[in-house]
Amino acid sequence: MKDLLATSVKYEQGRLWVLDQHALPHQENWLPCDSVDAMVAMIKALQIRGAPLIGVGASLLLAHLAEQGADREQLEQGALTLRAARPTAVNLMHCMDRMLTSLKQNDRVALVRTAEAIFEEDIKLCNRIAENGAALFGSGQRLLTHCNTGRLATAGAGTALGVIYKLAEQGKAPHVWVDETRPLLQGGRLTTWELAKYGISHTLQCDNMAGILLRDGKVDAVLVGADRIARNGDFANKVGTYSLAVLAHFHKVPFYVVAPYTTVDVDCADGTQIPIEQRDGAEVQGVSGSFGSVEWAPADTEVFNPAFDVTPAALVTGWILDTGIYSQDEIRNGALLALEAA
Repeated sequence: MKDLLATSVKYEQGRLWVLDQHALPHQENWLPCDSVDAMVAMIKALQIRGAPLIGVGASLLLAHLAEQGADREQLEQGALTLRAARPTAVNLMHCMDRMLTSLKQNDRVALVRTAEAIFEEDIKLCNRIAENGAALFGSGQRLLTHCNTGRLATAGAGTALGVIYKLAEQGKAPHVWVDETRPLLQGGRLTTWELAKYGISHTLQCDNMAGILLRDGKVDAVLVGADRIARNGDFANKVGTYSLAVLAHFHKVPFYVVAPYTTVDVDCADGTQIPIEQRDGAEVQGVSGSFGSVEWAPADTEVFNPAFDVTPAALVTGWILDTGIYSQDEIRNGALLALEAA
């Protein structure tokens, strides 16, 4: 497999490396990944994360294992194991299904070429998303984001943050309000790291401060990513997105979901059918990272800790995809379902 380099995953000189996002922003550690078990552990620990990126990373791993001599049965089982590692993120499932289809050719070269194509396609999808989204906004926009949707979540420039990067490239000087994103602080740790790295003006706030900004007219639009979009436009994203959508709707601030077409699940009729991953209660009882661990709740406290929530289509102003920008009327008329036929 040829060398493939991205901000948070790379295949170089015959080895797969993952940037440990759990250690950011204070440490930039590249971890080798050479087994299905290692990749699954990294996905569950959020060392590699972002719906598009975990699909890319899992695909590169399977191709690497094929080149290392894994047989068809081992690769098929590996693909199925990886497919189940993040039940809400449909991009991973799409990628594994493509890899399984390539395996049917019983040809390692086909498997490698599919993984390379998935990596390169993700970059192109991000570019098209960014172009489409940037066309919506003028100069000096104040944009609020949730979680991390940039170069750490994709092989390319990102989804919601990709739009912001494009605005900056066009000289439109956006300012970004960054939701901290409890309980694992992907906004505070990762989005701020990215925005600082690329010189984009930004301000960090706790999730429960977003309502004040929206009330006081300090936000021009909200841009979020997605882990799965149902065919009616409902979508799952990092927990806290639904609350943000309700606040934006109440304050009449445009709310956009930004994602590649690979995040659309046409077999999923609506948001009630999206499986939501429940995570370890320790993430809410305290916090841990490269800085160490802190516990602030009794260990026996009962915890509700869904990784994602579902935002209904009725709260969405528009869906910014690589294939175009869709309104509520277009979604109701089957625009997302038509993507499969295309």
